[in-house]
Amino acid sequence: MKYMISWFERPQGSPAEYENAQKRILEVFTQWKAPANFKIELFVVRVGEWGGHMLVDCDDPLAVHKACSTWPAFEFQARPVIAVEDAVRVEQEAIAWRDGLKPT
Repeated sequence: MKYMISWFERPQGSPAEYENAQKRILEVFTQWKAPANFKIELFVVRVGEWGGHMLVDCDDPLAVHKACSTWPAFEFQARPVIAVEDAVRVEQEAIAWRDGLKPT
């Protein structure tokens, strides 16, 4: 299953607390290793803010949850996604089925 994981910074306290949180985030991130079953296909950050998006292929939702729980200074969203080609195919199948229904 593919997931689009997005993260957004949580509001921090004072400027000093915010700076310390940013230092800790970088300290943890530089030592983090993705699990073997966690294939990162895309990793980007948003320009001008702390946060980004990561497209991962992983069959273990607990591994996704664990990755999202590693940095408490961020709010994470992990959403299952499918390829556009697959989405179009199943939508066409659903339309064909619906169009084949007999009126009641």
